[in-house]
Amino acid sequence: MIIKPSTALRNDYGSISDLAHKEDIPIYITKNGEGDLVIMSIDAFERREEVLKLRAKLAAAEQSRLSGQPAVSIEESRKRLEEIYGQNV
Repeated sequence: MIIKPSTALRNDYGSISDLAHKEDIPIYITKNGEGDLVIMSIDAFERREEVLKLRAKLAAAEQSRLSGQPAVSIEESRKRLEEIYGQNV
């Protein structure tokens, strides 16, 4: 975990930006000794968003499975893919 004071952000934005890209993890910014902001590179943010979307889809699929909704077997899925793509998958 990287923690920096808000003065570092204000006085040396370039090094904070470089650090965010180099470390590829969130940087926590404090204000008056208290947590205030989290900064990360756009690439790290977009990857995080994709992971969160995938987790939400997996949670919804698991909820469907637990509620007893019909499922598709691996064999059925493979047949469907072969029909779509016309080859062995």
